[in-house]
Amino acid sequence: MDMSTLLPAGASLRAVDLSALESLFDALNDVAFFVKDREGRYLSVNTTLVRRCGLRAKTELIGKTALEVHPAALAQAYMAQDRQVIDSGAALSKHLELHMYPTRSRGWCLTHKVPLRDENGIIVGLAGTSQDLGLADEMHPVYRKIAAIAQHIRENYHANVSMEELASGAGLSLSRVERLFQRVFHYSPRQLLLQSRLAAAMALLDAPGEQSIADIAYACGYTDHSAFSRQFKAHTGMSPVQYRMHSRAR
Repeated sequence: MDMSTLLPAGASLRAVDLSALESLFDALNDVAFFVKDREGRYLSVNTTLVRRCGLRAKTELIGKTALEVHPAALAQAYMAQDRQVIDSGAALSKHLELHMYPTRSRGWCLTHKVPLRDENGIIVGLAGTSQDLGLADEMHPVYRKIAAIAQHIRENYHANVSMEELASGAGLSLSRVERLFQRVFHYSPRQLLLQSRLAAAMALLDAPGEQSIADIAYACGYTDHSAFSRQFKAHTGMSPVQYRMHSRAR
């Protein structure tokens, strides 16, 4: 779902009635749903998120930030993600991370976050979900290593990333890392690297200015401009130049 299209023209997040969305996600016990403003304050949540925060009613969560309702270490990570999505305008997809179960024990989930824009294209907040994987942290310590590998790939997409070195550094075989990636993300570490590079390229192409396609390719980890263009078109259906034109015509 592209939640960035949910706002009616000219409306701010606070003016939007989000009760219909909430009612959809209220029925999902294994998915936490939230909408936040630019300052990270909760504007809309489902009952699952309320329970995971150890609260009884949505009104106890609305208007608060993650730092006010989650353990500090987790909250700081969530807020850094929010800032990244809002500042870059790029969605966060299938991010493996820890969250709190209703029992207040820690478990693993997959988080998705997308920016929300007004009619002028200005980012006014974000919406997201965290889907429970049903994996308690103390029962599956290897998932910390997989999460760290995925985070390293996302943060270092512009560099020469060696999957073999990442696996070795985590004390795992490459084949086991690939199996775990397929189980959790449904794609390989190399596919995550490709997604990260293309997402960064699209954000740069969306940005104002006239940075050259070659410079964007290099900034995203490609040494071959033509290979970048071929790969970009294969996954988006447009060349980088066509994508930029389409983006600015919106």
